[in-house]
Amino acid sequence: MKYSFTYLYLIATLFLVSACNNAPDTSSVNESNENMEKAEIPQKVLRHVVMFKWKEGTTAEKLGEIEGAFKALPSKIPQIKDFEWGLNNSPEGLDKGFTHVFFLTFASEEDRAIYLPHPDHKAFGNVLGESLDDVMVLDYWVTE
Repeated sequence: MKYSFTYLYLIATLFLVSACNNAPDTSSVNESNENMEKAEIPQKVLRHVVMFKWKEGTTAEKLGEIEGAFKALPSKIPQIKDFEWGLNNSPEGLDKGFTHVFFLTFASEEDRAIYLPHPDHKAFGNVLGESLDDVMVLDYWVTE
């Protein structure tokens, strides 16, 4: 009986020590709140989404040339604030033949207005040549 009481006392003590060590540190929570208040609220940005559908028979080599030409635009047109691209992999089958998506970000409509007639953007259009079957472009302001 004496050993059972000692054993029970030891388990209770370990439990209390463990609970105290795992208590939340409210100082870090307060610090995080202060940092969030100091952080700048991101400005809204303008997204420019371009999707391409290719004519039957467009070669992988031609697609590589087109991809490379589009990927080069951000280094040539400083108004492009961010850029990413990818290939469709949706299992839903609703792509209507569109395979390539290019996603550009602009800070303003003025920046987009510089991009659209920009000589390097126009030159990219020439790279598409006869390969393009269809294109879809959507622009939108990011909303909260």
